[in-house]
Parts: sequence; C-alpha cells; structure tokens
Amino acid sequence: MNTSDTSPATMPVVRLIPKAEARAIRHGFPWVYANELVTDRRTRNLAPGTIAMLEDANRVPMGIVAVTPASKIICRMLDQDPEAVIDQAWFAARLTRALAHRARLYDAPFYRLVHAESDGLPGVVIDRFGDVAVVQPNAAWADVLIAPLVAALAEVTGVTTVIMNGTGRARTLEGLEEKTEIVLGTAPEGPIPVPMNGAIYMADVMGGQKTGLFFDQRPNHAFAAGLAKDARVLDVFSHVGGFGLAALAGGAASALAVDGSAPALELAAQGAAAMGASDRFETRKGDAFDVLAALAEEGANFDVVVCDPPAFAPTRNAAEAGLRAYERVARLAAPLVTEGGYLVLCSCSHAADLTKFRNASARGIGRAGRRGQIIYTGFAGPDHPQLPHLAESGYLKVVVFRL
Repeated sequence: MNTSDTSPATMPVVRLIPKAEARAIRHGFPWVYANELVTDRRTRNLAPGTIAMLEDANRVPMGIVAVTPASKIICRMLDQDPEAVIDQAWFAARLTRALAHRARLYDAPFYRLVHAESDGLPGVVIDRFGDVAVVQPNAAWADVLIAPLVAALAEVTGVTTVIMNGTGRARTLEGLEEKTEIVLGTAPEGPIPVPMNGAIYMADVMGGQKTGLFFDQRPNHAFAAGLAKDARVLDVFSHVGGFGLAALAGGAASALAVDGSAPALELAAQGAAAMGASDRFETRKGDAFDVLAALAEEGANFDVVVCDPPAFAPTRNAAEAGLRAYERVARLAAPLVTEGGYLVLCSCSHAADLTKFRNASARGIGRAGRRGQIIYTGFAGPDHPQLPHLAESGYLKVVVFRL
C-alpha cells in the first residue's frame, strides 16, 4: 500500500452487510467484525492496514476505517468524517488532544500518552518517559503509517527518541511480525529513572516487559502506599517494584518483592537504591505460587500483601481457568496477612469482569479460613481512559481487603 495515498477520493470502499449494527458504529463503537462486512474477493485482497471508506448497506458513507482482512476485527474506525485524510496533520491533531489531558494531570512527562481506541488511535499504545516515547503499533494500519505517526509524535511532544515496540499477542492476531527498533533518535543508555508517587522506578524501554513500565497502577500504588506506614510489605508479581517501591516511599518498614524475572528484580533493586531505601528492600526470585506457599511454611507474615499478576484470563475462552487462578492467588496470599492487615489483589484481564474477579478473590480468602471486608476498589489511572462502548478498555481491577 502507498502510505501517502489516504485521500478519500482514491481509497477503496468496504461495505456493511444489511444486518450489521450500523447504529452502534455511528454512536461510537470502534470496530467492525468480519461477519458484519461484505467480504468479496476485492475486500479479501486488500493489504493489511489499508485505509478505506466504510459505507453502510445503503451505500451511505460512515467514515474512514483501517482494514485487516484476515483479522476478526476486520475494520477499525479511524474517523467518522468521510472527508478525513489520515496523514501527519491528522495524527498531530489526535496527539495534541491526548497530550492536553495528560499535561493537566501530571507535572512530569511520565505517563501513557495514547491509550488506543480511547484516544482515537485504534490499536496504538504510546507511553512517555521524558524525552523518550515507546510506541506499540498493535494494529496493522499503525504499522503501515508508522512514519507519519512518529513525525507527528515528535512534532507535538518534542520527544527526541521514539522506540517502536512491536511485540505481544495483539500483533500476532493482526498477522504482524515481532520487532523492536529505534525509529527516531538514539537508544537510551540503560534504564530510565521514572519518578512516581514519591518512588523511583527503573524502566527498561528497550528490553523490558511491554513498554518497560506499567503506568496504569499509579493511583492504586498511591492508595496501597497510604496503608504501608511502618508496615512490612510483600509485593508478589512485583515486576520492577511497582507496589513495593511505592510502599517504601510511603514509609514502609520493609518491602519484599517477588517475581520470576531476575532482570525485573534487579531493576527494582536499582530503584530502591535510587530512593536511598536499599536497607528496607529485599527481592526473592521464583514462581509466585511456589514462593507464597514457601513463605507460609516459613511462618512469615506481613501487614500488607499485594498480588498483581499478569493477565490470567486474556480471552473469554480463558476466563474460567483465569478466575480459578485468581482464587488460588487469594487462597495462598491470605494466610500471610496479619490480623487487621491488608490484602491487595489485582487483575488486568478484561475477560474477568470486576464482579467475577471480586467473587473469586473472596472465595480464595474464605478457603484460606480468613474473612475480609472490601475497603477500596481501584481501576487504571486517568491516563488510561475507558471508551464507554468498549469493555476491553476497562481491563484493570484492584480490590483491597482488610482481613
């Protein structure tokens, strides 16, 4: 596809079948599924990421979409204006709007700048680390148009380095290859220190998980840190020290970070050192379930226990198995919490909704012979806005129990 040829006059046309829910799309739903589109040979032969005009069954234009013929999400709505041109100026307008919101929220330029569909850039995630931005183009159209996207990103934000992180399950579903590369500027020398909630995190933007740091837990880190003064804290699935370092900044007596990744724990230790808190911080590498069981056998207990696992239920098909895993986490973690202490349980699985996750957590606590009261329910921070039409955009849930 010629990436510059995105003017309405020359782009191909795709059309909804008569029974498709055109009204939902007109009201803001951002996707067209494969069974809602006329998929004749011409449409099937479009290159992944082709920019096209979407029409309803009566041939009335509905807007500009990106088409990936082999994907279940065959079209992603880019702009409901049929005259829109998807070029650098279009990207700049979307990024300017996204930046205005984050600049109002945060004093320092460390945040999620673009949260995919919720910010009008379907499948695109951009995290900002000062003068460095990490772009995840998880949809084919963004891969095709990466050049005008990056140019607009530098123009609007002034970042001098842009890293394209093309890894993860979403790209596989789009038929895209996995690759990570510098698309603007030069690679940073080592991890980037990120100040957040009084803590300092070390983000490995070149080789770390996802973009190198999870900004979504920021408000939940802050709440947990408020419980942590003079407390002994256990942070399981800690990654680079998320809850543990925030707890130390909140005055915790000690924090033990548990993770299966030695590089992540090393970054967590570097963060603790940068905070001057190494004497209150320990790490333990191992499978989280095994370590939780071993700590119980050792008779260990903590005033605050946090479990922030990866997505156990990334799809609807995995939901039941995922909920059993969340229940098991709660069952193993609850015995480690002191009487009157706090258990912080997290899920980033959009397929396990809040009610199901909360119920699985409560079952696990009950099976451990404990009882709890819910004192806080948290979600992703406001730099991860939710699109009301898209349940997937509200993936993160945090439930804090006092046991």
